[in-house]
Amino acid sequence: MIKGIGGIFWRIKNLEVVKKWYSEVLKMEIENWNGTIIKPQPGNETIFSFFTEDNDYFPIEQQVMLNFQVHNLDETIQHLEQIGVPLAKKKEISEYGKFIWIEDPDGRLIELWEK
Repeated sequence: MIKGIGGIFWRIKNLEVVKKWYSEVLKMEIENWNGTIIKPQPGNETIFSFFTEDNDYFPIEQQVMLNFQVHNLDETIQHLEQIGVPLAKKKEISEYGKFIWIEDPDGRLIELWEK
């Protein structure tokens, strides 16, 4: 029945600051309607997963965590270092891939993942 994720929508405190941050840090082209379209690429997948309310994988006070798949995590880390964005969690390598975390201007943790 479900064909894919249709969108991710949330309220933010400072629209212009957050739009600029996502544009500069994650290289997302934010359109004048305050969003962007991320088109699936071959080999990409979208994970939809539930966590119990006491699971500590990401902060309990954060209801949702964004996870973006990147082409090359080491290049992404270099980009983040060049523009002064600190890692909230150092690179972790597991059977599922490589992961880091950063924080957006509203303090939301974002996971970046290389499969």
